[in-house]
Amino acid sequence: MSYDTSDQLASYRKTIDNLDSALLHILAERFRCTEKVGHLKAELAMPAIDNERERRQLDRLRNIANDVGLSQHFVEGLMRMIVGAVVERHREIAAEK
Repeated sequence: MSYDTSDQLASYRKTIDNLDSALLHILAERFRCTEKVGHLKAELAMPAIDNERERRQLDRLRNIANDVGLSQHFVEGLMRMIVGAVVERHREIAAEK
């Protein structure tokens, strides 16, 4: 690898590292918000999952995926994983109440 290629690769990797950090901070903020939702749902004896909302969200996110050039399949899998963790936490919160 030439020096210019090494520098370019290092620059790309630094950008990727920064983006990974930003993603984790955004996810942490999302989970802080969903934690509040979980407590509210528990106080109101609401179910941990809202299938209709999840359907609307997946539809909305599939459209965004198309707009930004991401695979709908990837985005759907990612969101199902995130929502699954949220629902599990909501159930834990409800069980604690």
